[in-house]
Amino acid sequence: MTESKHRVAIIGCGNLGQVYADLYSSFPDTEIVAIAEYNADRLKHVGEKYGVKALYPDAEALLREVVPDIAAVVTPSKHYKDAVIACAEAGVKGVSTDKPIAATLSDADAMVEACESRGVVLSGGALVRAKPEVQEMAGWIKEGQFGELIGASIHRWHREISGAGCHLISLLRLWTGAEVEEVVAWAEPEDIMASDCDWDLMVNGRFKLSNGTDCLVFDHESKGNDGVDVWSEDCLIRWSWGNPEIYRGYNANGARTRQEVRYSEHGWTGSTHLVGAVRSFLAAVESGSELWISGHDLRQALEVAIAAQVSAKRGSVPMRLPLEDRSLTLYPRPYRWLGGDHYTGDGQKVVGKRQGIDV
Repeated sequence: MTESKHRVAIIGCGNLGQVYADLYSSFPDTEIVAIAEYNADRLKHVGEKYGVKALYPDAEALLREVVPDIAAVVTPSKHYKDAVIACAEAGVKGVSTDKPIAATLSDADAMVEACESRGVVLSGGALVRAKPEVQEMAGWIKEGQFGELIGASIHRWHREISGAGCHLISLLRLWTGAEVEEVVAWAEPEDIMASDCDWDLMVNGRFKLSNGTDCLVFDHESKGNDGVDVWSEDCLIRWSWGNPEIYRGYNANGARTRQEVRYSEHGWTGSTHLVGAVRSFLAAVESGSELWISGHDLRQALEVAIAAQVSAKRGSVPMRLPLEDRSLTLYPRPYRWLGGDHYTGDGQKVVGKRQGIDV
């Protein structure tokens, strides 16, 4: 951590925005200097809680008077694009957003390009790719400790491939060191597949990766497997919403044997994937180091999700990536897109005590 403080603006103070505010207020090298939130009562409450007097109804009003070093854009997904681009154009050094980065590929492109063209660091959000144990496992895989990877699989999207699916797709790309080049998918039910929203869409299929391997995709868990597997000739590496596990060799019943894994001590508590995302973000702003989860990663996850939906809708035709049609659109569940203040109904999920992250 640096001796000087990064000046941080929080844009959006719903449940997740307040989680970010809690985190940024806990670091000795960050200081929240401004907050934007359309709900006046919530804005006043959050401002008082964190001792912030520079309070604004939206990002535009904030940026007219304050240009922070860091902007955490934590609005409903519908408003990400305008806020991210406004921050980049105002001269903010680093902007973070969350999943899904957009509903339309061209909007995701616009955010990534606006930041890249101005040298602004665009960070992704609270994805398990930024969990320190996941990153350490990625390093071991890259070093060749388990041999060459020959296959991968994804199990269970948790009812939304553009939302929770960002976790799985981003982790798959990290561990394999490869991009998804082709998607073939099957999906149900028919009425959801025909819509422009992926909430409750069940997707199965195959992702062809740029390293020559295939990733099998299942919408259900299998024998407790609920995440991402990658494997070599003699080793299976599994992530299932906890720390990664290693299985090597076989027992007398022919089942793989789980090995004890010792990860490095990092001293982080709580939602360590969010801490990892923010700390790697701050390091990237300071020194240009590699982000653990970037805006580009969020865009790639969205593109794979859209490709899967389109492939299924068109009768399981192969979809080559990158997709030529950047107007393709896939909306997340309304609670993510519109926010809890504007949507109540099926698909709403509220984390009451804010002790974890809504995945």
